[in-house]
Amino acid sequence: MFAKPSDMFDREEEWAALTRFSTDDRPGATLGVVSGRRRQGKTFLLDALCKADDGFFFEATQAADSESLRRIGAQLGTYTGAALPPRPADWHEVLDGLLALGTDRPVTVAIDEFPYLAKANPELPSVIQAAFGPRREERLRSKTRLLLCGSAMSFMGGLLSGTAPLRGRAGLEMVVPTLDYRLAARFWGIEDLHLAVLLYAIVGGTPAYRDGAAGGRGPASAGDLDAWVADNVLSRFSPLFREARYLLAEEPDIRDNAVYHSVLAAVAEGHGTRGGIANYLERKATDISHHLSVLEDAGLLIREVDAFRPGRSVYRISEPLIAFYHAIMRPEWSRLERRGQAAEVWRDSDHRFTTAVVGPRFEQICRDWMQAYAPVEINGTPVSQVGSGVVNDPELKKPYQVDVAAFGHDAEGRRVLLAIGEAKWAETIGTGHLGRLQRIREILVRAKQPGADTARLLLFGSSEPTPQLREAAASGDVQFIGLETLYG
Repeated sequence: MFAKPSDMFDREEEWAALTRFSTDDRPGATLGVVSGRRRQGKTFLLDALCKADDGFFFEATQAADSESLRRIGAQLGTYTGAALPPRPADWHEVLDGLLALGTDRPVTVAIDEFPYLAKANPELPSVIQAAFGPRREERLRSKTRLLLCGSAMSFMGGLLSGTAPLRGRAGLEMVVPTLDYRLAARFWGIEDLHLAVLLYAIVGGTPAYRDGAAGGRGPASAGDLDAWVADNVLSRFSPLFREARYLLAEEPDIRDNAVYHSVLAAVAEGHGTRGGIANYLERKATDISHHLSVLEDAGLLIREVDAFRPGRSVYRISEPLIAFYHAIMRPEWSRLERRGQAAEVWRDSDHRFTTAVVGPRFEQICRDWMQAYAPVEINGTPVSQVGSGVVNDPELKKPYQVDVAAFGHDAEGRRVLLAIGEAKWAETIGTGHLGRLQRIREILVRAKQPGADTARLLLFGSSEPTPQLREAAASGDVQFIGLETLYG
């Protein structure tokens, strides 16, 4: 195992998986696929791995196929110390050259931005498939560990799926995720937990947004947030200003940007169902099926099945910066771009930011805590699934939104409800919220939802609850979970 670089934040699991793959001493070349949205540190990971292993790293560019062949040939010549740089005739020759690097020992070979090469030469995945044939002598004699890396999520996800040429050829498939809310706070060096939530709701957990776009610094305090956002996100001179647009434009399957932006805007406005999105766009639901699928494949939208009504699902924007862009920036684009009124737009968007951006992101943080950081068991049963959903009150004929719903499986394998919760940002939690949760639990008990009668009641808040709720929590009727608990 190679020592992880001292300047690499977190990524322990990813580094361990990559080093296991690279140092595997078994005979036969192997293939791995690494993907993830741009600016998550994939290149940093693979470059560090190649340096630790004295491997071969090639970063593709948007270029004609012939130019890419010349470039990788020249780099191979430099790497092997050839008297003259090789000029490969085609990619078959390149792949044989890469396999030859691992004749004596496992050698890491990383090709970054692989989608650029495949776009210029669509046959390239088939060429790699042929080179890694199970009984091909050149592969059997080699210990090359080839890693293909790319940021176009829909393309990279399709490399190993269905009838794709490389399906069944890869020994490693890794998606490098964004940092979660706890890691993001540590990475930015934010100790004020209230500020940590606000910053995460704006820029999420993408490492490069700190080191590159924000000049290596976040807001020094909650009082510094307004000026920091105006200067680093809303300013038309900031690299983050157009970042949300670039994230969409980078996906090769997205051609009609306007429709995709409208779909994301609908979700940001709170229209999360397929029908709600279609109505927002004034289209039929069938007309947007392809757009939703592409955005899901690109990792920009996630579809969550209703925890209490499996036939219903809602869409959520996975990347905080995109949600922030559509809720705050896009409606005021002309003011921001033409007149540069960043500070004024930010001041005017205060209520919208709280309700449309921070509120939904805080709910997601609470679900993430429940899934990843909450006690392993509730009422003696491990948590296996966390989601949200709607419970209908048949007597009052009104729906109740459940922000957090945790499920597990009992000894007989039945799916049982373990806890229901409500999350409120910038709102004092009181007995009224508790009464609402108790009513929801009563409805679920009457509906014979397994586990409802013993389900825990959880109230998540960003500020201190009322004394009456503190008393209820002390008696065991409900558990209040504040920022200190969420951030551990």
